[in-house]
Amino acid sequence: MSLHADFAECLLAWHADHGRHDLPWQATRDPYRVWLSEIMLQQTRVETVIPYFARFLERFPDIATLAAAARAEVLALWSGLGYYARARNLHRAAQLIVETHDGRFPQRAIDIAELPGIGRSTAAAIAAFCFAERVPILDGNVKRVLCRAFGVEGFPGDAAVERRLWALAEDLLPETHVGDYIQAQMDLGATVCTRGRPDCSRCPLAGDCVALATGRVAQLPQPRPKKAIPQRHTRVAVIEHAGHVLMQRRPPSGIWGGLLALPELPDEAGADDWLQQHFGITAGRRAALATVRHVFTHFRLDIEPLHVVVDGAPLKTGEPEMEWLALDALDAAGLPAPVRRILDALSAPDRINPP
Repeated sequence: MSLHADFAECLLAWHADHGRHDLPWQATRDPYRVWLSEIMLQQTRVETVIPYFARFLERFPDIATLAAAARAEVLALWSGLGYYARARNLHRAAQLIVETHDGRFPQRAIDIAELPGIGRSTAAAIAAFCFAERVPILDGNVKRVLCRAFGVEGFPGDAAVERRLWALAEDLLPETHVGDYIQAQMDLGATVCTRGRPDCSRCPLAGDCVALATGRVAQLPQPRPKKAIPQRHTRVAVIEHAGHVLMQRRPPSGIWGGLLALPELPDEAGADDWLQQHFGITAGRRAALATVRHVFTHFRLDIEPLHVVVDGAPLKTGEPEMEWLALDALDAAGLPAPVRRILDALSAPDRINPP
């Protein structure tokens, strides 16, 4: 066969028998549910997303409910899923849909892409799945399939390579069944043409795949050019009083934006002086907990926690971003994963493994 001419037909036939058909967001054309699943699935595995998807919909069953919610509550339900800008953008987009679209989700990909946190590929997926618009997508799975099947060289994140892939994706679109075709591309990349261990023996494109024919399955798509990952370090204060710990609400944007985190100790400050100056604490019982390492996309962060137990009256911070959090209420709080690890370890510090 000509792979270019028969690509869509081949994928559709394969998907009918071997694709995924039972994911919780597939049996609907509701754009809210499809949108939520697409955002949650960015950089996150399906099995991780499924329980978050269910809990999120239980609390926020529609766009209006999400738009009316407090950001802190949205972030709390997102806690542990990572990449928190997704949750902030999801919340803001819901508010804009209510404010500027009368609560109705836009139907064209070009309009959907105007919402915060929705790029061209995600907008196209929503438009195709929910409104049958004939538009291509180009997520990570699709990039991998196209690069291998057609032997596309270069790092897919490079602007010139990405333009070539978009043109190819556009050219391969079938005239009908676009939603099924897009799901077939996603499923092939997620279950067969995987990044680490592709199962070429099960691939419907194996007979004409350029990467397989030339022995370059492991080399395509070409990886991002390697750069040294910066290493950073911070110290945080774990100030405990009567079963509560003092937390600080992070600024709306930036790392862990809007989440509760532990107060940071400035690098140049001595712990005793800083605790006394900010909270009037004369540190008596205190202990250094094991360092926690957290890996972000672009750097690694080592977090050194100092545990201080405060006796007597609770602290009066006088700062609106500071609040006391009960240690038995951690599950309901919006906390970054490493902060949760530190707080979970208060009763058993040896559970935190040094890097």
